[in-house]
Amino acid sequence: MYLKNLTLTNFKNYEQTELEFSPRINCFVGNNGVGKTNILDAVHYLSLTKSFFNVIDSISIRHVEDYFIINGTFVKEGEEDQIYCAFQKQKQKVMKKNGREYQRLSSHIGKYPVVMISPADSALITEGSEERRRFMNKIISQYDNEYLDSVLKYNKALQQRNRLLREFGASGKYDNDSLLIWDSQLVKYGLYIHRARANLVNELIPVIQEYYSMISSEKESVKLSYRSHLSDGDFAEALINSVSKDRFLEYTTVGIHKDDLILEMDGYTVKSLGSQGQQKSYLVALKLAKFEYIRRKSGIPPILLLDDIFDKFDAERVEQIIKLVGNSRFGQIFITDTHRSRLNEILASHDTDYKLFIISNNNVEEIIHNGLKINEKK
Repeated sequence: MYLKNLTLTNFKNYEQTELEFSPRINCFVGNNGVGKTNILDAVHYLSLTKSFFNVIDSISIRHVEDYFIINGTFVKEGEEDQIYCAFQKQKQKVMKKNGREYQRLSSHIGKYPVVMISPADSALITEGSEERRRFMNKIISQYDNEYLDSVLKYNKALQQRNRLLREFGASGKYDNDSLLIWDSQLVKYGLYIHRARANLVNELIPVIQEYYSMISSEKESVKLSYRSHLSDGDFAEALINSVSKDRFLEYTTVGIHKDDLILEMDGYTVKSLGSQGQQKSYLVALKLAKFEYIRRKSGIPPILLLDDIFDKFDAERVEQIIKLVGNSRFGQIFITDTHRSRLNEILASHDTDYKLFIISNNNVEEIIHNGLKINEKK
């Protein structure tokens, strides 16, 4: 599977841009702020219906405009699929496949898997547990539609239970039967989510260890573990036992919405121990483990988006990462960097089809295809 072409209209800093891609490696070079990352984010939109970076779609609209459109052609098992994504202010986002609109955006997720590795991944280490739950959700949702549905229904039940708890606090009245209705929903969907997350982490553990060893030349040992209230006993019983505390705090204190991933290196949390280079190596290994997991589950190598990942790496780790992504298990790859010489070295080290895009002033000014310079403006 690969993305054949991409057309952007009023998307972020691009007024109108059309791009044709290599099925293997596509590199974008230019200074910071010229729009390299925005192209990768457009690919993420076409694959997962949303931005990698922003929850609010209106942020992705070009300044002074009120809509954006992303068009792309995926080639999958020899067939071409035209994907259309559009958003206009004050309206619902629209996704279409071959001209037919999706009634539910979630129906599109998983058809064209993608994995993004970005400096923004540092939030997995530095921010709270919500970031790490979101990480698990993004992986499992790309191959398990029932999981995504369960997460949506669990969150809806959680909101209703928390609303009841606030109402109890405001009125001074308590209705246990009303609370049990939402307890049953939390248990039903929470158990499914917990099983899926536990299975995910169990399968990721040996893969992240393998990738980290390759990247770091086995200089450190890494560990990944899953922490959940549901691992400690019966969830329904835990909800009943927490009622007094929940009523006092006016929110639900136990459940899979409190789950977390524990990221460790040499017996300590990566946040407390790792240097910038070590932390970044851990995140790259974790994301490559995500790639491998989705590939095994779906049978499709996800598109790999590498956004400025070589910064702050020493030469040895850069070389190891290059060797990894050049492996035949990887399919189409998109790479951004500010250093053209570094990208030239990457491309020269691989006997494979590639394109190099030079970006400045919000435009693709030049394309190099397999070493041949083509002077054409997009």
